[in-house]
Amino acid sequence: MGATVCDAVTEAPDMTVVAQVDQGDSKEPLIQSDVVVDFTHPGAVMDSLRWCAEHGRDVIVGTSGFGEDRLAEIGGWRQGNRIFIVPNFSVGAVLMMHFAGQAARFFESAEVIELHHPGKADAPSGTALRTAALIGAGRRSAAMPPQPDATRTGLDGARGAAVDDVRVHSVRLAGLVAHQEVLFGGHGETLTIRHDSLDRVSFMPGVLLAIRRIGTLPAGLSVGLETLLGIE
Repeated sequence: MGATVCDAVTEAPDMTVVAQVDQGDSKEPLIQSDVVVDFTHPGAVMDSLRWCAEHGRDVIVGTSGFGEDRLAEIGGWRQGNRIFIVPNFSVGAVLMMHFAGQAARFFESAEVIELHHPGKADAPSGTALRTAALIGAGRRSAAMPPQPDATRTGLDGARGAAVDDVRVHSVRLAGLVAHQEVLFGGHGETLTIRHDSLDRVSFMPGVLLAIRRIGTLPAGLSVGLETLLGIE
């Protein structure tokens, strides 16, 4: 993803790549930048964000691994820069999450299945975590009761991870890029919302949009490309 972002920025007529920094490299070259884009690793990203906050660099984050604990930690920092966490830069994926949040109010059951390539370091994906959070918020806004589930015995992991009272299942399979299904069930009907990214270039329009418009966001933490798409 980092290499793909550098290619996209290089091809953009209004942008210039001023530095490329990998894990373990000095971050000093980033001082030259107006905006830092972080696609590193869940184990390295927090150090990068602290450095950006200390040096007043606005930063856009496409790295996964941001649950409520990390978001709360970042939200508690005192900084004058902008930290923009984006679970998914694909416009289609953002719409999928938005639609899921809307549908959550109308169905008694909801589960998420996310499917990625086997090189992905974290599970569930950031997109799945964000989707579950939006579904949970939608259910709470409608005062929905707990989801029906009579399971009392089972192998560990068989029912997936519980995220905001939504079951999330992770698949890691060679040949995949990034895919997600959101399943809703009600009285005699089901609804499936699915998104597929077939190539990493699907994320680049969202990355370039975030770079161009991060200056319109308030200082501090912002989450989700939907804040720039007018579909909050």
